[in-house]
Amino acid sequence: MLVIRPIATSDYPALHDCAIESGHGFTSLPVNQELLTNRIEHSEYSFAKPSVTQPGDEGYLMVGVDSVTGEVAGTTGIEAAVGWDRPFYSYHISTIVHASHKLGVNNVVKLLTFGNNYTGCSEICSLFLREHFRQGLNGRLMSKSRFLMMAEHPERFSKTIFAEMRGVSDADGNSPFWQWLQEHFFSIDFTLADYLTGIGKKGFIADLMPKLPIYINLLSPEAQAVIGQVHENTRPALKLLEDEGFTCRNYVDIFDAGPAVECDVRNIESVRNSVRARVEVARHSSAQQYLMCNTSFTHFRATAEKAAYNPERETVLITPEVAQALQVDQGDWLRILAQ
Repeated sequence: MLVIRPIATSDYPALHDCAIESGHGFTSLPVNQELLTNRIEHSEYSFAKPSVTQPGDEGYLMVGVDSVTGEVAGTTGIEAAVGWDRPFYSYHISTIVHASHKLGVNNVVKLLTFGNNYTGCSEICSLFLREHFRQGLNGRLMSKSRFLMMAEHPERFSKTIFAEMRGVSDADGNSPFWQWLQEHFFSIDFTLADYLTGIGKKGFIADLMPKLPIYINLLSPEAQAVIGQVHENTRPALKLLEDEGFTCRNYVDIFDAGPAVECDVRNIESVRNSVRARVEVARHSSAQQYLMCNTSFTHFRATAEKAAYNPERETVLITPEVAQALQVDQGDWLRILAQ
């Protein structure tokens, strides 16, 4: 059984392994001991922070753990509100028309405009599942557990939830979009720029990034082709989010041009369709699979297992093993989502 819980200091070696395995372009998991340690410490502070009534500087990082072996299967996280302590940049794709009635010319062109469009919004991030755990409901659990948390604790998150999807890059971490930017505005390669961003050194972006809109048709054909496209390893994660109601509003990453997708928290399918039910602990024969989380925030737990839900009585029947994994007893409440 895979169980999602808040990350702890003792999970550092596993988080470091995830950072290595995630590869180039995974900005939120750079292979840097100081940054990863700081993320763990900040997450511990955030989960322990009492009486949060609105999103602020909190960052919630969780791990999926095999309940039998204790092995960490992957990581998943939420930033409560981006852009407050460090600027959060993106490009917006807009369309303009250049027309001359006298000449009979009408040209539609697209622009990239640099800005801080998602400041204050909650970001789902750092979703990575190690390869030998990519089976069954594990991927869905790692992604959707964040939405169960939002449904149960809405005061901690913003109205708009977004995610930056990893853009196209090759096996060596080279991005066609960044190569064009590098040639004209920068003198560092993509992997270094991505790494510097990951460890919080973003000053060079504001210093060197062009401030005026960029005409997309002036970019190289290779750069134009990857704008708004995702890395092949990211397609399953994007599909999960699209099924939840996330869509791209023409915002893309400033380094690899990967799309940002967003959704109003109230319209996220897992938020809308999850329900609360009171726990009954007993053996049962139900074949229905549910994603489930307890109602604690500090001691948040989530898993995917078989259960029997009675909507009339608002009860859910779970086994003693599931109750132990979720740290609940008879009569406690769970939030559940049918699969």
